[in-house]
Amino acid sequence: MRVTIHLECTQCRERNYSSQKNKRNNPDRLEVKKYCSRCRKHTLHKETK
Repeated sequence: MRVTIHLECTQCRERNYSSQKNKRNNPDRLEVKKYCSRCRKHTLHKETK
């Protein structure tokens, strides 16, 4: 049930991080504040496929 996801910056749209999640426990899309190297600051990153 674990799938690989990519986290995309909401400001510059760069895919910076990859992670895994369990679809059964977390069916909705993941949103995390992470550091973006292109923006050079902490921004909101959303899950993409």
